[in-house]
Amino acid sequence: MPLFKRNTFGQLIFVKKMIIRLFGTIVYGRFNWVHTPKITGAEQFQYLPDENVLIVSNHQTYFADVSFFFHVIHAAISGRPNRINYPGYLSCKKHNIYYVAAEETMKSGFLPKLLALSGAVTVNRTWRANGENVRRAVDRSETENIDKALNDGWVITFPQGTTKPFSPGRKGTAILIKKHQPIVVPVVIDGFRRAFDKKGLKNKKKSSELRMTVKPALDIDYSKTVEEIMAQVMEAIEQTPDFDYIEKIKKQPVVE
Repeated sequence: MPLFKRNTFGQLIFVKKMIIRLFGTIVYGRFNWVHTPKITGAEQFQYLPDENVLIVSNHQTYFADVSFFFHVIHAAISGRPNRINYPGYLSCKKHNIYYVAAEETMKSGFLPKLLALSGAVTVNRTWRANGENVRRAVDRSETENIDKALNDGWVITFPQGTTKPFSPGRKGTAILIKKHQPIVVPVVIDGFRRAFDKKGLKNKKKSSELRMTVKPALDIDYSKTVEEIMAQVMEAIEQTPDFDYIEKIKKQPVVE
């Protein structure tokens, strides 16, 4: 029966849609009335293929950023680009949208665990855990899950893996790009750090402008090095600091 259709991870699709609709309803007022959304370029979401699309963005809060993405994408697909409006998330026409998130964040309480069912592909960060710097091996099953999500649909990822601005991007994003050669859509967001607390669950400053700019897909030369591709991505999401960025990336551990 269509009602019990499952996605590539074996999750019931109707359950995922219910969660998106529930939380979409909860945050709709915050994005539209408490704050002011200003979105440009979202019409591009209407013309992307159904799978092998990687959406890369800077990161400002744990949960508000992803929620805003879901609103913008579903509104665009429903024929209302560059605004957050009904039916948007209520129609939920595209269920194969995933996002990469830190496992410790998505398991930090009942609410994050529930939110994870909306499409989280969780990973253990190899460089940081519980607020401390660490060095640990990459879990191959996690990278395989990202591969699986990308083969099935769209994946939203935050290459920096942190909400700290101008942090270096992680090589894993560029490795993923070289491996799958997806359509890479860069997105720049701003205003979320001002509007919400770090988790993105509480309002901090009302009437803030929540800005999102969806840029054209990147023209990537896949023969370039991982470092060069990573630098191109970080420049596109406007997170390249004023130092030799490629040399900084080269110092990161290599994932074989």
